[in-house]
Amino acid sequence: MTDKSALPAGWSGTAPDADAMFAMAEVALDTMPAVFLPHLQGVVILIEEFADDEVLKSLDIEHPYDLTGVYEGRPLTERSIGESGGMPDRVTLYRIPILVEWIETGERLDRLVRHVLIHEIGHHFGFSDDDMHTLEDMA
Repeated sequence: MTDKSALPAGWSGTAPDADAMFAMAEVALDTMPAVFLPHLQGVVILIEEFADDEVLKSLDIEHPYDLTGVYEGRPLTERSIGESGGMPDRVTLYRIPILVEWIETGERLDRLVRHVLIHEIGHHFGFSDDDMHTLEDMA
């Protein structure tokens, strides 16, 4: 029997809805090293069922199950000090593909959500894949 107190807040043990997955993402965000947190102010975290056709096409991805998350914005490494305006940076987590990966891998769902979130946040900082793995190890 599962210890319900060990489950992420708002999660009953069945496939979580968007609100429960968002709560997992918030918990994961709180594990980020403090040095990064000021630079994440204003980054919007969204949960959607799947990526739309436009996003998939822009990333040359054929099937919506192949995309678990995406960063949309301009990485901090590509900004100038005088920039202003524009849309806020966004990290979107795709609920159904994350759930499919959860089922296929057996990874704890909260850890999988954390992994996808940190990877996408890494794009916000302009990190390489190796840098993102280091960030995940730090968080």
